Amino acid sequence: MSSTTSIRDPKADHLLSPENSALIIIDYQPVQVSSIKSMDQTLLVEQIVRLAKTAKIYNIPVVLSTVNVQTGRNQDTITPLKEVLKDDASYDRTSINAWEDKEFLEAVKATGRKKLIMAALWTEACLTFPALDALKEGFEVFPVVDAVGGTSSAAHEIALRRMEQAGSQLISVNQLLCELQRDWNREETVPGFFQVLFKDGKIH
Repeated sequence: MSSTTSIRDPKADHLLSPENSALIIIDYQPVQVSSIKSMDQTLLVEQIVRLAKTAKIYNIPVVLSTVNVQTGRNQDTITPLKEVLKDDASYDRTSINAWEDKEFLEAVKATGRKKLIMAALWTEACLTFPALDALKEGFEVFPVVDAVGGTSSAAHEIALRRMEQAGSQLISVNQLLCELQRDWNREETVPGFFQVLFKDGKIH
């Protein structure tokens, strides 16, 4: 049986690893979810929950943010996602661009991670704007394309194109899962890997 080479430094790895990345989740609230037209809303919820579970399996720090909850204009994070992230602080804002909120930005920088896995609603606003700002500040940005959505398919696709042209690296939930696992010898995360990958015996 062949063996893998010595494990690369997980903090310096050019690929995503549990030690070099943080997950940013923005505005998965009832009004935003119900306005998504670029993908099935039920699937969207399933995907963001899978993404959050992935972060928990690999002990990746999570920065969760909402908009306009404290002002009373909006409801909090959707329950299925909040249940997974119940131990994580949530940063409420009034700004459309989370990067312009002081507490949110401080929380992102406090993770000490330069690779930001990002998911937000909508793709064309609350994902694009902080992604572009993060890139400008030297972060690497990985939008999770199948866990985000826009108000139309066109809005979603154009936003992804804009972020990619600016230097973002698009990724899917399953690709992220495989990239973090990387080696079956990392046995402690294998059960969680399969729990997130499969639903009713089939790959998501």
